[in-house]
Amino acid sequence: MSEITAQQLIEKYNRGLLEKNEERLLEQYIEQGLIQIEDLKDLHHIDQNLDLIFDQQVEGRMRESFFDFLNKEKTNHQHSNNITNGFWNKLFANSIGMRLAYSLILVILGFGVGTMLNPVDKHIDQMATLSGELSQMREMMMLTMLEKESTSDRLKAVSLTNDMSNVSERVATALLHTLNNDENVNVRLATLESLYSYADNPKIRKGLIESIKLQKSPLVQIALAEIMVALQEKRSVNELRKLLHKKETPEEVKEEVKNSLEVLM
Repeated sequence: MSEITAQQLIEKYNRGLLEKNEERLLEQYIEQGLIQIEDLKDLHHIDQNLDLIFDQQVEGRMRESFFDFLNKEKTNHQHSNNITNGFWNKLFANSIGMRLAYSLILVILGFGVGTMLNPVDKHIDQMATLSGELSQMREMMMLTMLEKESTSDRLKAVSLTNDMSNVSERVATALLHTLNNDENVNVRLATLESLYSYADNPKIRKGLIESIKLQKSPLVQIALAEIMVALQEKRSVNELRKLLHKKETPEEVKEEVKNSLEVLM
């Protein structure tokens, strides 16, 4: 089969129809200058919103714009399926999910019986226990699904962190590993979004800075540069400079990095 053209790649990307081998080809075309960032709707959306960073009063709007971009990436690769429905379908489709679901039912039933048999003043403790057990189950499911071969499963795993008030050491480590090692660029982008939500965590913030030197995808490099500005993370300046001066860094990425450095310095 003849190699797909740049225009065909652009059209498939903007419609969310890229296959895994085509994602790699897209990145090659960006590096070669055959495809411009402006041609890709979601990335152009980021570029248009870069100016928002200069105004602290609209920092929240900039953050929402960035999330819009990453959410579109996830949505495109899930073919507009409802994540919640997909999660429960997956839950009952494998033995691990069945055990977790069964445990969840037992926890809820146990709480219900407890509220009838125990005095009201014990309900607060029971609620705290229930919340903790549910959090542990969600974490277990997330860590398990991150190891799956299916891209959609790994995207769902990352989405489970959206409901966590904070992340444990294990979850933070797993997310950073996924950001730096997952073969699918959209999984890495979704993971980046999730990590951004917990950037107050020192381990995660440090991991985001260190990830700059590890990323090869222009899409992830640009997203990281945007995040460093949104966080006003001046400790990232050295890594961004190194990325800027790398010979293999695409011109489109260099332009975004320059913009980020101008803000941070």
